[in-house]
Amino acid sequence: MGAMQPNRPARPGPTDPRAAAQQAQLAASLAGAVDLAAVKARSDAAARAAAAPPPAPGAPAGAPGGTVVDVDEATFQTEVIDRSFQVPVVLDLWAEWCGPCKQLSPVLEKLAAEGGGAWVLAKVDVDANPNLAQGLRVQGIPAVKAVWQGQLVAEFSGAIPEEQARQFVTELVGATTGGGLPGGEPAEAEEPEDPRLDAAEAALDAGDLAGAEAAYQQILDVEPAHPVASVAIKQVQLFRRAEAAGPNALVEADAAPDDVAAQTRAADFLLGTGDIDGAFGRLLDVVRRTAGEDRDAARIHLVELFGVVGDEDPRVGAARRQLSAALF
Repeated sequence: MGAMQPNRPARPGPTDPRAAAQQAQLAASLAGAVDLAAVKARSDAAARAAAAPPPAPGAPAGAPGGTVVDVDEATFQTEVIDRSFQVPVVLDLWAEWCGPCKQLSPVLEKLAAEGGGAWVLAKVDVDANPNLAQGLRVQGIPAVKAVWQGQLVAEFSGAIPEEQARQFVTELVGATTGGGLPGGEPAEAEEPEDPRLDAAEAALDAGDLAGAEAAYQQILDVEPAHPVASVAIKQVQLFRRAEAAGPNALVEADAAPDDVAAQTRAADFLLGTGDIDGAFGRLLDVVRRTAGEDRDAARIHLVELFGVVGDEDPRVGAARRQLSAALF
């Protein structure tokens, strides 16, 4: 899912051309490593979904807009991401050579027909769409993944009996729309977007990171576990630190390898430019070669960066394992 990058206010450029290039990379990539503007992208998808007709139970199987659709890379945004702001979308990842897929797919198609548009089954041929399969981190097929409001919310792999598949779908619908169709009262009662996010998004669009942080903090003061604000504020805080550290952070950190504060500033800058492995690796090195308070400070900062990137990123899992090995 593409995201619009927030504009950055103009800053006086450094004189060193290498530093200038790094500064430009930071400005261009702030939304790259961890998708700060994902909120904006979700808002755009929700707006498109609000304007689109609901899924049509009578549409031919496989046709766009129906309750069972064949999806490829070209139609994934519309038929899966956008649609998931109306009703939950269940992805069926299959291939022609896969025997268990031929057991599971007809069961899911039958349940989707019974659902009458309360959820949509989107079928993805992994052989024809390898990039989609890779993006969805498909390990084996059949794989089933549920998408709601642009995010993966549940999954299972392997063929399961109809009774279990029915339970999966029933729980998914109950936890999302409660079975309400778009335009019906239950679906309208659950607004996909929180109007309190508007101020934060406006600040992001204006390049005002401080204003965005303050707006997210206002939401969290009232609702500490708000699902969007609690993640977004960490990302905004990271980008504020990355901008403050500036392109000289790497030079300063390399000149002072034992200065933990300098290493954490460099890690923030690297993460801000999209170099997740570089950021994690720098702090893992500090943990491995220090002890006591220094090691603890590096560990705490690294764990904070894990939270910014999110556990769904495989690089976080790999770095967590390296951190455990370094500590124990």
